[in-house]
Amino acid sequence: MATKTSIRPEAAFGVLQQFARRPRPLEQCELCSVELASDHSHLLEPASRKLVCSCDACALLFSARSGARFKRVPKRVRLLPNFHLSDAQWDNLMIPINMAFFFHSSTEGRVLAMYPSPAGATESLLSLESWSEIARANPHLQHMEADVEALLVNRVGHARGFTAAEYYILPIDQCFKLVGLIRRQWRGFSGGTEVWQRIADYFEQLRRHATVLGEHGNA
Repeated sequence: MATKTSIRPEAAFGVLQQFARRPRPLEQCELCSVELASDHSHLLEPASRKLVCSCDACALLFSARSGARFKRVPKRVRLLPNFHLSDAQWDNLMIPINMAFFFHSSTEGRVLAMYPSPAGATESLLSLESWSEIARANPHLQHMEADVEALLVNRVGHARGFTAAEYYILPIDQCFKLVGLIRRQWRGFSGGTEVWQRIADYFEQLRRHATVLGEHGNA
C-alpha cells in the first residue's frame, strides 16, 4: 500500500529560494551574442521593419552607412510644443483613434501612418496631399531620418478636453514599445484602467527625457 509523503515547509521554502536565486537570462546582441544592458541600442531592417537588439559596437558599424541591411535607431526624443495641426487636418488623415505615428519608409518611398491597437500596429491609408500640407507647416518633419525616426501624435487628452495634444519626433523603437504596451495590457472594449495608466506613464517618461524644440526645430 502506497504511503503519502509530506513535504516539510522548510524544504519547500528551500526549493523556492533556489528558483529565486536563479539569474534571469540577459538579452544578447543579435549580431555578436554579447550580453546587453537594459538600455541597449537597436537596429532596424527597413525591408521587414524588424528591430534587432544590438550592442553599441555592432550598432556603430551601421551608423551612417547607406545601402546596409540594417540602420541604427537613434535614441534622441524631441518634443514639439509649437507643432501646427488643426482638428480639420487631423480628421482629413482619417485615423480612427487619436494616437498614431508617421515615418518615411525608404523601401516604399512614402510616408506611412500607423496606430496602436489591441491587435498590434495597424497601418492607415495616408493621402500624400494631407501629409504634404502638414509637413509644409512643420519644417522639422523634413529632418526626420527615414525608417528609424517617427512623428508620434497623442491627441487622446485633447479630444476629451483634458490636456493639450502632444507631438514628438522620436526613435521608431519607442513607437513599437507603445504598440506592445497596448497590445499586452488592453482588456475588454475600452482597454481597462491599467492600460491607460501605463500609457500615461509612457508619455510621462517621454516628457521627462525629451529635448524641447523651438519654432524652427532648434532646442
